[in-house]
Amino acid sequence: MANSGLIRVMVVDDHPLLREGVCAVISSQGDLAIVAETDSGEEALRLYDRHRPDIVLMDLQMPGMGGVAAIAALCKSHPAARIIVLTTYSGDAQAMSALRAGAAGYLLKSSLRHELLDTIRSVHAGGKYLSAGIATEIALHLAEDVLTNRECEVLTLAASGHSNKQIAGRLGLSEDTIKGYMKVIYAKLGAADRTHAVTIAARRGIIAL
Repeated sequence: MANSGLIRVMVVDDHPLLREGVCAVISSQGDLAIVAETDSGEEALRLYDRHRPDIVLMDLQMPGMGGVAAIAALCKSHPAARIIVLTTYSGDAQAMSALRAGAAGYLLKSSLRHELLDTIRSVHAGGKYLSAGIATEIALHLAEDVLTNRECEVLTLAASGHSNKQIAGRLGLSEDTIKGYMKVIYAKLGAADRTHAVTIAARRGIIAL
């Protein structure tokens, strides 16, 4: 039986060096302990059932089941799970997806050295934590209309170089309908043209290039 005074942590990340570094930092602390580590969302679900960690550190971009899907699945089966996202992605859309799925913290990998340990302790104590840059991005875009799934689909195809006519053919819609979607997308993102819309959406994590 683990020492009940320890905060027990599971690390989920498909980059071995980062996982190794995070585990080393955590293991050096008297009040923290690594109980499991894995490189996949699917395995994270199995390991959570086996070890019941107090804190899960979860990467977003992984082969197979991504971080957001793993967070949603964990929180559905274990509503008390405390999950902190570790990511290189600073876009507000990615952060909002993770928070809606149930994450209690969102930490940029560039901030790990300064913020990781305090974030683990804060979230374990019942708090929530967002890197300052992420919090600012969310606040800036909070009142804006989000793109619908169809609008994201249209913009992703546009980002791949498809013309309105080609997008219409792919989606079984008329070219005029696609033009209408693009106008709405420009308005929602505050974009001047197609390239500008793609750039904004990629930076915010609304679409992946």
